[in-house]
Amino acid sequence: MMMELIDTHAHLYDERFADDLPETIARAAEAGVGQIISMGDTMAASAQAVADAERYPALYAAVGIHPESACAPTDEMQEQLLAWAKHPKVVAIGEIGLDYYWEKDPERRALQRELFTVQLRLAHAAGLPVCIHDREAHGDTLAILKAAGEGLTGVLHCYSGSIETARELWKMGFCIGIDGPLTFKNAAKLPDIVREAPRDKLLIETDSPYLAPVPLRGKRNEPAYVVHVAAKIAEIRGETVEEVARYTTENARRLYPKLV
Repeated sequence: MMMELIDTHAHLYDERFADDLPETIARAAEAGVGQIISMGDTMAASAQAVADAERYPALYAAVGIHPESACAPTDEMQEQLLAWAKHPKVVAIGEIGLDYYWEKDPERRALQRELFTVQLRLAHAAGLPVCIHDREAHGDTLAILKAAGEGLTGVLHCYSGSIETARELWKMGFCIGIDGPLTFKNAAKLPDIVREAPRDKLLIETDSPYLAPVPLRGKRNEPAYVVHVAAKIAEIRGETVEEVARYTTENARRLYPKLV
């Protein structure tokens, strides 16, 4: 029996999939990846992710505005996100959060924090988990989650924080998402974090079309390649890839109950 995997974070509305989306989904299925969450990062991308999820049974969607696209949260925008949240195939509010790597302007960073807080409240109102982008903003991300995220569950996507921050997040009930960078030679502290992570706090992702894992680094990433992430986790933790597939799939279904 083929192992079952879930790619919990991809961007399949990206123009790099415009010519072969059905084939991409078919290749994922052949690799055992039967479900894929396509994460919105703007209002337009969220709309496309929902439309794609309606068209393809394997696809699910998350809706939200990425910090790199931060804008003032209008009433209309919030109403639309809440309307999408009721859709049976919209599993989360995401990709939301903070990115201080690309954004250096203090006013723009403040806007990111405002938008992040508003979207956390929307997730609370919608009863959905959150998918969080946190790049070089670990302190503020954690502070906002503690202030505005009470009662929420979710995942820190493509985790890049410290082991200390990870331990705090696990105590709060959050998962961490592991992607292609775990397979890179410069993975630094990430293998130690993966080794220590509780089994029920790990998810696997591709972030397609970005961050293709070794041995495919530099190519367009796609959901089928999530098996390389699972294999690296297995190697680091001294487990079989089948074990990793089983518990990360269980974790995904527990975090995202709309995955059926």
